[in-house]
Amino acid sequence: MNTKWWPLPFGRFGRTRSGSRFDPRKPRRERDPEDIYLASSGQLVWRAFRKHKLAMFGLAVLGVLYVLAIFAGFFAPYDPWQRHTGYVTAPPTPIRVVHEGRPHWPFVYASTVELNLDTLAREYTVDRSEPYELRFFVRGEPYKLMGLFPTDVRFVGVEEGGKLFPFGTDSLGRDVYSRVLQGARISLSIGLIGVFISFILGVTLGGISGYFGGTVDMVIQRIIEFLGQLPSIPLWMALAAAVPTEWPPVRVYFMITLVLSVLGWTGLARTVRGKILQLRTEEFVMAARFAGASQFAIILKHLLPGFASYLIIHITLAIPEMILGETALSFIGVGLKAPVVSWGVMLQEAQNVRTVAVNPWLMLPALFVIATVLCFNFVGDGLRDAADPHSS
Repeated sequence: MNTKWWPLPFGRFGRTRSGSRFDPRKPRRERDPEDIYLASSGQLVWRAFRKHKLAMFGLAVLGVLYVLAIFAGFFAPYDPWQRHTGYVTAPPTPIRVVHEGRPHWPFVYASTVELNLDTLAREYTVDRSEPYELRFFVRGEPYKLMGLFPTDVRFVGVEEGGKLFPFGTDSLGRDVYSRVLQGARISLSIGLIGVFISFILGVTLGGISGYFGGTVDMVIQRIIEFLGQLPSIPLWMALAAAVPTEWPPVRVYFMITLVLSVLGWTGLARTVRGKILQLRTEEFVMAARFAGASQFAIILKHLLPGFASYLIIHITLAIPEMILGETALSFIGVGLKAPVVSWGVMLQEAQNVRTVAVNPWLMLPALFVIATVLCFNFVGDGLRDAADPHSS
């Protein structure tokens, strides 16, 4: 029986006695009953994960955010540090498609600003006399694509004489949308780098503690208990405040990442220790010892793969914690500081209630933080549900 099949990203396909291959895209009623039993665990997890609508939605949103962050210079209409002196705290620019009652190519109107002498607030008035059309792949301020390739091509812009501020401008006249994309590079990457470091620490120390036991286990567990008893926010503030003020922004960035990583490995280490204590007396571990495998090879090749699904889920749920940690530190002024652009640094302007009431678009970076955290949690929930694919 010849059956059409598609490749999947996990392993090889199992083959049934009838000669067909496992195809998770088929409806359940059209599958060979043996498909499920001969499929690899990766295929079953992927099939179960694809059924989780929120997880797929979160994965798509995160993919878009990371693409925008990687190519921030291309998608941003302006340089994130460029000041538009005539448009300080300008509201978001609406994109219109109707001019004088007729359909029109997407465009924006120019704005004029006047200072209200009673409230000392800037009041912007839309000038509807002339539309300024949107243009794609336009020339703008030079930048380095992905920090490597010099170019001046930007994805979107407007005709000369018009201004495009999708998210408005801040108190210095800088485009908030361009700064949000630039800030995504720091805020999203600090989660990946921080989780990677804490993951290595947690798996290594937890594996050593659980496998060797004895004095090594006691010392590592006492360190974990000590770090676990320290209050997180004050400790973050103390360690971040210890960073010398004369350090360049890049060094401060990696120092903040290291601080968050050092504090984020204890929970994973405890779990890894418990799992290894449970598995180290199994027959396959004893067989590996008799075969002459080294102790670290047994941990890496035999014990850790036994609960790899939990480790993957832990990563997806730990990344948003790192992002929130950096945002909180930068928001209270002890993390990253200007001229570095991150979502937490941008939210420093939103500490004043009056500023938020008058210029609510300055709170938009908070929406990106919330969306990112929710999407990572959706993906983590989907992986957790898919970890037991035979239940579906």
